[in-house]
Amino acid sequence: MSKKNIVSIEDRIPKLKQARKKKANRRLIFYLSVFFFLISIIVYLQSPLSNVKTIEVKGNTFLTNEEIIAESGLNRTTNIWSVDKEEIKQKLLSNPIINSVAISRDLPSSIEIVVKEHELVGYLRQENNYLPILGNGSILKSMKRNTFAGNAPLLVDFEEKTYLQKMTSELQELPNSLLKLISEIHWVPVKENKDKILLYMNDGFLVDGTIRGFASKMEVYPSIVSQLDKDSKGIIHIGVGAYFEAFNKEKNEEDEAE
Repeated sequence: MSKKNIVSIEDRIPKLKQARKKKANRRLIFYLSVFFFLISIIVYLQSPLSNVKTIEVKGNTFLTNEEIIAESGLNRTTNIWSVDKEEIKQKLLSNPIINSVAISRDLPSSIEIVVKEHELVGYLRQENNYLPILGNGSILKSMKRNTFAGNAPLLVDFEEKTYLQKMTSELQELPNSLLKLISEIHWVPVKENKDKILLYMNDGFLVDGTIRGFASKMEVYPSIVSQLDKDSKGIIHIGVGAYFEAFNKEKNEEDEAE
C-alpha cells in the first residue's frame, strides 16, 4: 500500500516542477511587462509626443486667439502633463478684458481655453474716433474706430474717471435688451446731484436719471413706454419715482389758458 503511494508521488514531481516553472515564467513576464510599460511612459514623457500640439481658444471677441495663447505662456514645446491650469488662469485673468477663464486638457495633445470677456457697454468719443469701453471700465484704445457702430450707447462728457467707472458698472448690470435701446448717455452733474445723467433713447424719448442705482431704476422704462401714445414725445424721469413729462406740456397749458 505504501509502495503505491510512493510511486504516485514520484509520478507527480515532474508535473509540480513544470507547474512551478510556468508560474515563475508568468511572474517574469508580468514584471517585464510592467518594467517596459514604465520605460515607455518615461520615454513618452521625455519625447515630443507628449508636447501640446493644439491650443483651442473659445469665447473671445476683443482679444485674438494669438494674444490669448501668448499670454497663457503655452506653446508647442510645452509638455501637456506639466500644464499648470491654475497658473495659466491667473496669467489670463491679469488682462483687464478677461472676466473668467476655464482650461481643460483634451488628450492626447490638446488644450482648450474658454474665456469670458467683460461685456461691451458703450463707446467714448476721442477726437474723431470711438473707443470701446467694457463693463469693468476698461477702455480699449487699441480697438478705436472712426465710425460709431451703434451696438452700445455713446458715453458723453464723462470727464471724471470715478463717475465713468460707476456708470459702466451699472451698464454691466443692465439687461442687453435695455442696453440696445440707449443711444447716448450724457453726464450732466449739478451741485445737488453729481450722479445726474441724461439719456437719449433710440425710440426718441429722453430719460432723466442718476448713475446710482441706474440699472434697477431703468427696469421700469419698457413698462412706462408701453403705456404712452406712439406719437408721445417727452422725458421719462426715473429718479425718485418714475413718471413721464411731455415736451409739449407748456404749450398745451398756454392753449388751455387762451
